[in-house]
Amino acid sequence: MSVARAAGIISAATFLSRLMGLVREQVFAAQFGAGFAVDAFQVAFRVPNLLRDLFAEGAMSAAFVPTLTRANQEGGPQAGLRLANLVINFLLVVVSGLCLLGILAAPWIVGVLAPGFGDVPGKLALTTLMTQIMTPFLLLVSLAAAVMGVLNTRRIFFIPAVAPVLFNLGLIVAGYAIAPFMPRFGLEPIVGMAFGALLGGAGQLAIQLPALRAQGFRWRPELSFRDPGVIRVVSLMAPASIGIAAAQVNVFTSTFLASTLQQGSVSWLNYAYRLMQLPIGLFGVAIATVTLAEVSRHAAAKNMADLKDTLRLSLRLVFFLTIPATLVLMAMAAPIVSLLYEHGKFTAGDTLQTAHALWAYAVGLAAFSAVRVMVPAFYSLDMARVPVTISMITIGATVGLYFLLMGPLQHSGLALATSIGSMLNFALLFAALRRRLGALGAGALAAAAGRILLASALAAGAGWAVVTWMGRLHAGSSTPWRLLVVVAGLGAAGVVYGAACSLLRVPEVRAVTDTLRRLFGRGRT
Repeated sequence: MSVARAAGIISAATFLSRLMGLVREQVFAAQFGAGFAVDAFQVAFRVPNLLRDLFAEGAMSAAFVPTLTRANQEGGPQAGLRLANLVINFLLVVVSGLCLLGILAAPWIVGVLAPGFGDVPGKLALTTLMTQIMTPFLLLVSLAAAVMGVLNTRRIFFIPAVAPVLFNLGLIVAGYAIAPFMPRFGLEPIVGMAFGALLGGAGQLAIQLPALRAQGFRWRPELSFRDPGVIRVVSLMAPASIGIAAAQVNVFTSTFLASTLQQGSVSWLNYAYRLMQLPIGLFGVAIATVTLAEVSRHAAAKNMADLKDTLRLSLRLVFFLTIPATLVLMAMAAPIVSLLYEHGKFTAGDTLQTAHALWAYAVGLAAFSAVRVMVPAFYSLDMARVPVTISMITIGATVGLYFLLMGPLQHSGLALATSIGSMLNFALLFAALRRRLGALGAGALAAAAGRILLASALAAGAGWAVVTWMGRLHAGSSTPWRLLVVVAGLGAAGVVYGAACSLLRVPEVRAVTDTLRRLFGRGRT
């Protein structure tokens, strides 16, 4: 129940963040359109954003939370706060050095990432300037990730989860309050968005500081590169960064291969991938965040029984939420893509091709999310090398599948290969954990997944029937009608899924229902 409730809180915060992200993209479109300026910004932000994924929010959380939890267990709250202070100071020194290096090397980095920009007058210089402005964003988001780790170990989830909203808000404010004033200083308006990224990063850190102080944290100018806790964090971050970086290989490879296929393949894959990331963000990341904190606590206490129970229940909750999302996305792919993207130059043909890619990506949705839940257990158990090794194996298999499937299935084959690779990753991780921890209740997990799959199939069928019937009733193409069709289909699917799960006695129904009641203040006290 605590995992479900915390995951529900994080999902609500994540939904708010994604909603603000949509508003942010609309600001970009309204203020700058597409082309010269936006191209320059996207490339400039790619460097700090990639380092954020590799170093700050990914590797930092995976390495810091288990180490901090162990310090709390072994030395008490004050030992944990001291370690947090040491790690924050370590980040201040090391990441500041990396930022300085990035600023100095920005012209070379941009030249490597976007060599074609040199052919457009002023574009390379603009991109380099914004790269230098936004590089300190890495320091801000690294500190924010460290503070998030401290709060998560104290079971404070909402504030860290809602913090990314401040990043989007910073860019939205910049679009209207900073960008228009840039020409007064002889700069392109888009440069204001680079300052907005820094403003958003600062907000993402600042919103968490009052909660950190409330936990008793007080910053001290103490630095140690030899402290066992700091050394352990650094030693865990190395394999975590490699594992995350390895996952980027698949994205790069699929994009490269898609560029050799029919024109539009890269865009179709990108649009479908963004849609697939929505349920992963709402469900998979939320549950993984809570699982990391809970599993770390059980591992530090050497309580393997509770660790296994948390892992089993988290996986069941992932399947309960992502299997219906998988089948509903497949059943309603075309209407959803049409509603979100079919405007302006995005044609009905683009909708169909994007829907094909979405079907293929959706196949691996549950596995994508389950992997996020399982990986934290390895770091908590000092088995950081295992997920890295498995990631390498999975990458090799996925790349092989790319070449095997892209011929007959074109861009959809690339998406399907990615999904199959994620399922292989899940299977290998599960087997490795079972060898380390013993039985994980695979039979019970499979039985629960079977009931969930049946309920999901009924829900997807209901959603498909509603959108098909409404399509025959009125072949309208206006945005309000498309929205009505999608909402009606999702509503029918949700009602049928809830009823079917109740009839099939899926226990996660009660956990989710009680969570919603508590979130809206109607739960039992």
